[in-house]
Amino acid sequence: MSLNAEETRRRRDYRKVRNLRYFVLFWLLLAGVLNYMDRASVSIAAPHMIEELGLTQTDIGLMGSVFSWTYAICQLPAGYLIDKVGPRRMYFLAVGIWSIASALMAVGHNLGHFLFFRVLLGVGESPNSPNSSKITTQWFPRSERGQAAGIWDSGSKWGSAIAPPVLTVLMLAFGWRAMFLALGVAGIALAAAFWAFYRAPEDSKHLSDEEYRHILAGRDVAEPDDAPKIPWLKLFTFRQTWGMMLGFFTSIWIWNIFITFLPLYLQHSMGVSIAGTGFVAAVPYVVAALGAIFGGRITLILARRGRSPLASKRVVLVIASIVIGVLLCLVPLVPSLPLALVVLSLALGLIAVVQSQSWAVTSDIVPDAYAARFGGIMNFGGYFGGALAPVVTGIVFDATGSYSPSFVLAGLIAACGALFFGLLIRRPIPQREAAEAAAA
Repeated sequence: MSLNAEETRRRRDYRKVRNLRYFVLFWLLLAGVLNYMDRASVSIAAPHMIEELGLTQTDIGLMGSVFSWTYAICQLPAGYLIDKVGPRRMYFLAVGIWSIASALMAVGHNLGHFLFFRVLLGVGESPNSPNSSKITTQWFPRSERGQAAGIWDSGSKWGSAIAPPVLTVLMLAFGWRAMFLALGVAGIALAAAFWAFYRAPEDSKHLSDEEYRHILAGRDVAEPDDAPKIPWLKLFTFRQTWGMMLGFFTSIWIWNIFITFLPLYLQHSMGVSIAGTGFVAAVPYVVAALGAIFGGRITLILARRGRSPLASKRVVLVIASIVIGVLLCLVPLVPSLPLALVVLSLALGLIAVVQSQSWAVTSDIVPDAYAARFGGIMNFGGYFGGALAPVVTGIVFDATGSYSPSFVLAGLIAACGALFFGLLIRRPIPQREAAEAAAA
């Protein structure tokens, strides 16, 4: 691929930004931060919502599960729409919708209200990760996508780390309703700014010719009009699709337990105060953010040493899943808060590695043109099954008064992830084979 004369002329009169693709990556990181602050907000407000409105831990878990089921189901149309209408429009609409949903939490007065608002949040947030994956395929060559995915996916961890201290301070100072309203306003501002400033590489007047060539050199060659197409539903017939859905499910199950119950676990099992929870709960998420970035760096190093991009990510996914399983089974045995933080932080750090590299590996399994819809299918599988985790954890706690059974179950589920990643994603889905299978 090369720049034509018209593209060169169009770019000539505008100031160029060095490494512009990393500025684009910052937008994706920022969206992930806010996205997960919105998700974590219920866990921060939960003690006050339980006391003021008479909710139970099962109710809090149900909010998490309803969000996750909605989020999962909406992955399928979200990935398809991103590929059809483009990531810029979807980013603007998605961030706007989820921000309105967060702001509406401020006016809720019963469980029915909150469940409806969490459904709306799930609709709005569903395009975020497939959209980030799509933008990554547009702005980064294939060799850099593992690292780029690690950085934008770390936004979910930075957001979860920032949420406990920041939202706790907001809640204690102004009330839990004002906390939700502030999140909504911040999101609407982000959506408007992205719409105003973001452009695709082909339309960006501030992208240098040199960087544009670097991006084009690492993309898939554009498909000719008569190239075989992969029907969307036919992707479900391949073991690679199920390997990614099931493998991602194992990480989302554990992630949903943390995002919904970590503050409550620290308060109940470790004796941390509500005021102190904000800072203590941030520690595992900071480690998770670093894990997402570091995991991407490992796959880049392995690829540079001769492994294929798919093989380098696959080995990281398998090893991380095994270690997560061991760590979570140890949680009920830890006798003190410092040791619990070490175990929880290491486990969540490796969960971040699994999640970021799962997103990165999607464009190794299917061509770039199908990255968003394949990522949406993976995310659908992960969240549809993982949606059970919060409500199951809430029910188990209300029945036993302990989080220990839920951590042991999560450890066993994590270990299964190694099997799914190791056995089912050994090679990409051949485009022509998929098309021929559909025609048969």
